[in-house]
Amino acid sequence: MKSAAQDDIFDICEALLSGKGEATGLAQARVIFDRYARLTPEKKHHFFSTLRDQFGVDRAKFEAAYARDAKSLRKLHAASEPLSQELIRRLNRAPGGTLRLVSMRQDLLSCMEKDPELKPLDDDFRHLFSSWFNRGFLELRSIDWNTPASILEKIIRYEAVHEIRGWSDLRRRVAAPDRRLYAFFHPALLDDPLIFVEVALTSSIPGNIDDILASERYMLTPDQASTAVFYSISNCQDGLRGISFGNFLIKQVVEELQRDFGKLTTFVTLSPVPGLRSWALAQQEAKALPERLDKVVQQAEAGANPAELSELTARYMLVSRSPRGGATDPVARFHLGNGARLEQIHPSADTSERGQKASWGVMVNYLYDLATIEHNHEAYSTADEIIASPVVRRLAKTR
Repeated sequence: MKSAAQDDIFDICEALLSGKGEATGLAQARVIFDRYARLTPEKKHHFFSTLRDQFGVDRAKFEAAYARDAKSLRKLHAASEPLSQELIRRLNRAPGGTLRLVSMRQDLLSCMEKDPELKPLDDDFRHLFSSWFNRGFLELRSIDWNTPASILEKIIRYEAVHEIRGWSDLRRRVAAPDRRLYAFFHPALLDDPLIFVEVALTSSIPGNIDDILASERYMLTPDQASTAVFYSISNCQDGLRGISFGNFLIKQVVEELQRDFGKLTTFVTLSPVPGLRSWALAQQEAKALPERLDKVVQQAEAGANPAELSELTARYMLVSRSPRGGATDPVARFHLGNGARLEQIHPSADTSERGQKASWGVMVNYLYDLATIEHNHEAYSTADEIIASPVVRRLAKTR
């Protein structure tokens, strides 16, 4: 049974949509946010369902606009906009409204895991967030040991690829002469980063992550480095999932590095392959692998490190395809979609528990060559063509 408070929040939503006064609207938006925050997960699900069902397109308004001028596409477009979109806009005017809407969408995405029918409402959030968080509003900052502690604490918390084990570990990543960290910020979220990338300056393309993360290692001076390695990219805001920042981030960081360190000639990632093991086990169960690769899976599951893991990985990266098109691996989709080239495959590159569970420790390099990024991006986005080096292609064709 719905509570009176639940009914009341929708009354205030309707009042916010119908009101004209800015001051009144700000007060109403604050009340909606405050009452929403007190809802249980079940009542939040009901809130989203009601917004989808009762705050959709005003059919009478649309039909009236169509009757007046069916050829005016702009007027018809305006009349076809769901009320929920305008509600989100008005909620955004409240102090701190953008951050609270990002948090609200995080709840919505959680509800969608059990109720995909909420997708039309999420489309409204995505449509508006794509405008509010476009590249023109983002600020690139270099994070170092002089960055305020409140931001550094968030970097530790948000790191999603290679855990930062305390302040000493963070210092090695942001204060060493051959390490850099860059983050995108948005003015509405103040000092809460959206996404960040960690960079190692090296003398060659690395083949394992341990050399980069080691507490005891030889440190280069920047003028000794020829290669910039993007070894960790972390999205910080779950409520902005699906809103792309990474392609802008990498390209701008490449430009920053080129400007600051003129001797850098190579820009690559050292990336995990998070879908490899689950894909290989599914292929094995379906008896879809050649016998020799079936044995590779068995050996890898037993803790061995067969040389043919590179061949299995190349097959996964180049032959397997997602049902929605493009590469199966999510990290591959990100980098290939940004115009990178799959450059090298490295077995035994990640000895961590996470790396072993995801891919038996396999990692790969994606090469960012500014001269070919646009061509590679077009080939992937228009024809699902996966651009890879000759070495990787030969591995995939092994019989």
